[in-house]
Amino acid sequence: MNQGRIIVITGSPGTGKTTTASIVAKESDLAKSVHMHTDDFFHYLSKGAIPPHLPESNEQNAVVIEAFLAAAKRYASGGYDVIVDGIVGPWFLEPWRAIVREGYEVHYIVLRASKEETMQRAVERSKLDRKTNVALVETMWEQFCRLGIYESNVIETTSQSVQETVCAVKEKIASGTALLSD
Repeated sequence: MNQGRIIVITGSPGTGKTTTASIVAKESDLAKSVHMHTDDFFHYLSKGAIPPHLPESNEQNAVVIEAFLAAAKRYASGGYDVIVDGIVGPWFLEPWRAIVREGYEVHYIVLRASKEETMQRAVERSKLDRKTNVALVETMWEQFCRLGIYESNVIETTSQSVQETVCAVKEKIASGTALLSD
């Protein structure tokens, strides 16, 4: 059986991750694909859950990341194109680099919109109260603002349509310009 790819589509809330990932998964050029919405893994926590954006959630977040990483590996080893949709900043890339060393093909694509656009999108569809959402988006936007060596993995979505963003993601995958190295 041929091994599939793992394509991480990330960025701060409000950049279009879920919409884009869903379409990329449906339009995959592989015979099988899966859209892994990593927020779901945080929703599985029933007791003792800590909001993942808080500093004291680091240990919990590591466990959740290991869980969705294991799921992504299993799907990929089964020949699926795995589209991982979630907040996976460079600070959480070491486990992904480790699976690259195991022979998995991992693409790391960051969606970014202007701060104003990101805030507008996130507040309009907020699952949290406005004050918490604004603070979260500001924090996450800043964390994805300057990515150093990962700047070339960024797709600017501020003025793009959803289809333009999907095409840009597909181009990065096809060209291999967002491949994660070990």
